[in-house]
Amino acid sequence: MAKKLTESQIAAYEHDGYICPVDAFSTQQATEWRSQLESFERAEGQKMTRGHNFKPHLLFPWVDEIVHSPEVLDAVEDLIGPDIRLFHLTVWPKDAHSGAYVSWHQDATYFALDPICHVTAWVALTDAPVEAGCMEVVPGSHKLGQLRHAEMQDPENLLSRGQALAVDVDRTKTAFMPVKAGQFSLHHTHLVHNSRPNKSNDRRIGLGISYIPTHARCTAANRVTAMLVRGRDNYGHFDEERRPEANAGPEERAFHARAVATFRDMNASLNRKSA
Repeated sequence: MAKKLTESQIAAYEHDGYICPVDAFSTQQATEWRSQLESFERAEGQKMTRGHNFKPHLLFPWVDEIVHSPEVLDAVEDLIGPDIRLFHLTVWPKDAHSGAYVSWHQDATYFALDPICHVTAWVALTDAPVEAGCMEVVPGSHKLGQLRHAEMQDPENLLSRGQALAVDVDRTKTAFMPVKAGQFSLHHTHLVHNSRPNKSNDRRIGLGISYIPTHARCTAANRVTAMLVRGRDNYGHFDEERRPEANAGPEERAFHARAVATFRDMNASLNRKSA
């Protein structure tokens, strides 16, 4: 029996590759989390955007709270089972009236996971309507499998390597995935999606949390880290990640730097392999 999702939602995920929206947190709670993120940005003099937006769950207890929350994990469990690791997390901010966007892509391009069973929960810290550049998807495209991507050099593209889909996919019938602050969406790792620039008067901020069942493994040559967030792991495919105890304390920063460097090395090895 499902813990959070309805049978129709699970059927929609299998058929279309996504579910949106899913209720989780209050607007007040999401606003508080946004405040904590932006307070850190002001203190650092650096926004958490491209190049500085990986794995904040290793830095901040408030992000750790989100990724372990039953409001999110119950829905993820309904899709991939009770033994769950957090493989990666990315902050996706777009300033109001900025040109920042995300090109058409598939998440699986960046992760080298086997089997292909990873699901992304996109948790909104602000409202993300169509006007603000919410996710846009090609329903059913997750059934196409892994598609070829090519790198593109564009500083406005929020993807870490600027990759974009390099094959034709019918995008005449796309769907938008608007969410309100405190809601989240779920999408399959092979779902073709993008997001357009933010034309609204407020910043758009979301957390893209990549969850996998513990039996999944990363096929890259170098071993990477991942956090066990529910259940048990009988496989040992990943090095364990440390849960944060203080907001960006010295130990948190040191572990975060090592984990991000390891992830970037893995990601770069995929790039060299596909070149």
